[in-house]
Amino acid sequence: MKQLLKPFYSPSTTTTIIFFSTITIFLPALISSQTCQRACGKLPLKYPFGSGPGCGDPRFQRYVTCNNDQQQLTFTTHTGSYPVTAIDYSNQVLYISDPSISTCGCSQPSKGFGLDWDAPFAFADDTIFALLGCSLDDSPIYRPNEFSTTNNNYNSSVRVPPCDGQALPICSFLYSCRAISTLNLPISTCCVYTPVDLGPAFDMDLEKLKCGSYSGFYSFNGRESDPDSWKYGIALKYKFSVYNEFPTYCANCEKSFGYCGYTGAYNSFICNCPSGFNATTDCFVYSFGSRLLPQQIGLVWLVFSVAWLLVCVL
Repeated sequence: MKQLLKPFYSPSTTTTIIFFSTITIFLPALISSQTCQRACGKLPLKYPFGSGPGCGDPRFQRYVTCNNDQQQLTFTTHTGSYPVTAIDYSNQVLYISDPSISTCGCSQPSKGFGLDWDAPFAFADDTIFALLGCSLDDSPIYRPNEFSTTNNNYNSSVRVPPCDGQALPICSFLYSCRAISTLNLPISTCCVYTPVDLGPAFDMDLEKLKCGSYSGFYSFNGRESDPDSWKYGIALKYKFSVYNEFPTYCANCEKSFGYCGYTGAYNSFICNCPSGFNATTDCFVYSFGSRLLPQQIGLVWLVFSVAWLLVCVL
């Protein structure tokens, strides 16, 4: 008698496949993986900044980003990308450095610095800019009415803010530095902006201003006459909103050890929780071993019940 071949799939194998297929189809809908980093390199990350999409305020994501390979937090505008050196979350100040900035120990040519006009940032009151090596003959800084002249016609595109006359001692201190004193001998020119006013474009274009470089710093470090000890860089103030109010739902999210963010086409609020799931309120609403939301628990039981019923029937 010819022996019948056994089917490759036995009933138990079939039901097992159905069971795990059901779980595979439905379970991913219950889980949202944790994607928000709490730090970028040595800098802690808190709202409104984040490590990527869904983390922090989306208005800041295009300006402040984390390079995961180098673990470097970077600030970007139309003039370039700059390393973030520190963040003062209490006073809402971001500190950045410009590799082309001139300090007491190093002077170098620069094209300047600018903020995007629609960026949620402004220059902090402590920021001071000093334009160095400006041409006495060609720079619009030294032209009357703050305009440059070309063939006796005014060119409004290069209008510049006035220099701060009360900040002249800063120029003397800067030019006491050997590196800066050699910029344009025998005449040393300097124009200090404090408080910083770069006009509606928030742009300092040194090529148009006919200046060779600039220096920027945000603290005298308690030693105003010693430029070698100043804190060089740029301090930027940021605001949470028009009224600068910290979102209540973000505060509740952070109190529950979550990370405030926004996601989806409409930038809906989401609280990224340490357990690896996302909530629409805070992380305290988690149960089931601090893993799932109540509505997610019900869906889990429904999936398992359907799968078990299929197993029993087959």
